[in-house]
Amino acid sequence: MKVKNLDNIPKAYNPNDVEDKWYKYWEENKFYHSEIDETKEAYTIVIPPPNITGILHIGHILNNTIQDVYIRYKRMLGFNACWVPGTDHASIATESKVIAYLKEQGVDKWDIGREEFLKHCYQWKEKYGGIIISQLRKLGVSCDWDRERFTMDDHYYRKVIETFVDLYNKGLIYRGYRMVNWDPASKSAISDEEVIFKPVNGKLWYFKYPVKDSEEFVTVATTRPETMLGDTGVAVNPKDERFKHLVGKKIILPIVGREIPIFADEYVEMEFGTGAVKITPAHDFNDYEMGKRNKLELINIFNENASTNENVPKEFQNLDRFDVRKKVVAKFEELGLLEKIEDYTNNVGYSQRGNVPIEPYLSEQWFMKMEELSAPALKVVKDGDIKFHPPHWVKTYEHWMSNIRDWCISRQLWWGHRIPVWYHKETKEIYCDVEPPKDIENYVQDDDVLDTWASSWLWAQDVFKTEEEQKYYYPTDLLVTAPDIIFFWVARMIMAGLHYMGDIPFKDVYFTSTIRDMQGRRMSKSLGNSPDPLEVIEDYGADALRFSINYVAPLGQDVLFSIEKCEIGRNFANKIWNAGRFLLMNAQDVEMKEEYLEKHLDFTDKWIASRLQSTLTQLYKALDSYDINGATKILYRFVWNDFCDWYLELSKNRLYSDDKEIKAAVITRSIKLFEDMLKIVHPFMPFITEELWNLIAERKDGESISISSMPELDSSKIDKDAEDEIEFVQSVVTAIRNIRGEMNIAPSKEIKLILKTAKVSEVQEAYIKSLVKVSSIEVGEEITKPKACASAVVKGCEIFIPLEGLIDLEVEKARLNKEIKRLEGMLIGVNKKLSNEKFVNNAPDEVVEKEKAKKADWENSLTKLKTILNEFS
Repeated sequence: MKVKNLDNIPKAYNPNDVEDKWYKYWEENKFYHSEIDETKEAYTIVIPPPNITGILHIGHILNNTIQDVYIRYKRMLGFNACWVPGTDHASIATESKVIAYLKEQGVDKWDIGREEFLKHCYQWKEKYGGIIISQLRKLGVSCDWDRERFTMDDHYYRKVIETFVDLYNKGLIYRGYRMVNWDPASKSAISDEEVIFKPVNGKLWYFKYPVKDSEEFVTVATTRPETMLGDTGVAVNPKDERFKHLVGKKIILPIVGREIPIFADEYVEMEFGTGAVKITPAHDFNDYEMGKRNKLELINIFNENASTNENVPKEFQNLDRFDVRKKVVAKFEELGLLEKIEDYTNNVGYSQRGNVPIEPYLSEQWFMKMEELSAPALKVVKDGDIKFHPPHWVKTYEHWMSNIRDWCISRQLWWGHRIPVWYHKETKEIYCDVEPPKDIENYVQDDDVLDTWASSWLWAQDVFKTEEEQKYYYPTDLLVTAPDIIFFWVARMIMAGLHYMGDIPFKDVYFTSTIRDMQGRRMSKSLGNSPDPLEVIEDYGADALRFSINYVAPLGQDVLFSIEKCEIGRNFANKIWNAGRFLLMNAQDVEMKEEYLEKHLDFTDKWIASRLQSTLTQLYKALDSYDINGATKILYRFVWNDFCDWYLELSKNRLYSDDKEIKAAVITRSIKLFEDMLKIVHPFMPFITEELWNLIAERKDGESISISSMPELDSSKIDKDAEDEIEFVQSVVTAIRNIRGEMNIAPSKEIKLILKTAKVSEVQEAYIKSLVKVSSIEVGEEITKPKACASAVVKGCEIFIPLEGLIDLEVEKARLNKEIKRLEGMLIGVNKKLSNEKFVNNAPDEVVEKEKAKKADWENSLTKLKTILNEFS
């Protein structure tokens, strides 16, 4: 075999010349398409479907690179790998985008009606919905694009509707008038998991409520003055002696004039505020429960947009809730009923999508009963049938599942899976079925759509369209997702899988790290600290970004990321390219034969073969235990240190040999080893490895490194003796290079080397000489240390390098003494600073840490310099 005849291999790797070319080739050849093949074991991943409103961000890069690493790795191990891509319709997010778009055109959603509005939604989806999918291609993901799914595809839509009808018929879905989280921005109910609590510096207002037929007042404290317009009671703790005489009496509610009862309830905390609590059952979850227990009236004072309705006094009607707040406070002050105002930090619930404070709101909604569905889903995680990585998420999952409430699955939107329920116009009878009633003219369909998660919870099973496919590909193997949707999606997919498929939906769940900037802040558009991945790919290449993001992302820890960290991956890619170019240039016109693989071997060949096998063992173990960060470190050490820095360097003498067969043998082994190395790097860096793999030899059309086989483990090639021999050479060479640097010995000067040890082989001596410019090597166990020499100890061997003739000892002594005095002076200054309590206590932490780091660095340098100076005596 000969390598390709390459007249001009580019000196530098340019990803822009390579990436689009190879992705097009992969797609055209359908390398990543999967069909049922009973001769192979399936390995399946379903992509967490990004919203059609989404744009690629750094979090997507980490998530999808991890998925791609595993799907490529398993494909090369011989599995029938299937990675199903797709997108989510994202009800609230998409509807908000389309409403805003139409508003710019002067069109109102309500004016055009549901049918016309949905046409605009589909048009918007066709125009913008595929952006994130096309962006993912730039990353190099090996998805099966023939299987791309959308949560509102005809097949998937029907499955969602069938599931609703089935659960309704089983009594697991019901309609109820309940307190819900209301998003005034989207005018829709949202689930508990869609509420984000933020600390808000607000106020605590103390209002005096007059007791009927009395001169007394009951003072209540509230963070939401506007809700007092809907108060229907005042509660106190039954053990609170301050209020026992008032229980059973009435309050005349200021502004409104309504009589409301004072009652006792053990829920009230005597220590909070004044010990008396205003109760608004229609606008607070806890008040709602107290209201039910004590049969209080429920008065809803808000419209769907959180403005006040006709249930408040006229002067307060049709105002925004926060304007009403100001007006109520002003009125209390005017009436002399505002006792005081205190600063108060409160945790306020915000809508995740609308980013506005939610309003607890009484509304008729559809709910799914959770008790029956959640118990098996909790058990499979506790029993380890589904494994979480990192495992600490099991406790979080268990806590939530043990305290789960019924799921509000209806949303007051138009874009989504419309609830398959019709109401008879006259009898109000409910009809629930996949198909509409035959006498449809006598019915009206429910306006609501399902919560987005009530469709995507079927994703792991219903992306497969036939029973045969479900049987073959389900359960899937790995789910890679962000931990913030552990309840939204992960838990619910487990419920759906167990209920409908009778099996878990996936075997392992990998929770990705949170990516932060170098200041520890979450990346966001508003902070301007979230780099555009496409720009990063343009500047560094997809491979560099893919490798770097995993190299800096330990499992279960936040990632501090900056664009500059992509230098890690770019430098790594360049190192691989330069090694490949070196080998290919030296392989021109060399006839490589299989028989040469076992000819002219020395311990460096046995060592690198052994190191490859040790690396494969460690790499496969790391990947199989979901330590992808550790896997990048294992690859990096082998490629950069073992292969490029040492093996190629050690091979140069033989590569330049006049004996053509020796050269051919070294090239044959090196190219074979390089090809194996490309294969293990490929899942992480698919583009550069494909390019080099194709440069190594003429490949047939329809061949690709991505469908080749991973190197096989062969423990017989692990040679500890060869590894020990080369480690000795490495240690000696590294120590000599360090001495040269510390002693200012010019690289061009030959040194005399003395090794106090039992034995060094001729081959080891030859390699040491070739790597560090040594004129002679003396070896012996009885050697005594010469005068004026530099020394080191490695692997039980003492190294001596006589300095006479290499440097001017007196000049070097003077230089060292001068440097020692300089460092001692600087240490006096930094010690003075750090012993100053005022400085340590008042300076910013980073400034103090910087001074401590300086001190440690200078002390270390001072110790080294004194050691070197002693070597001269």
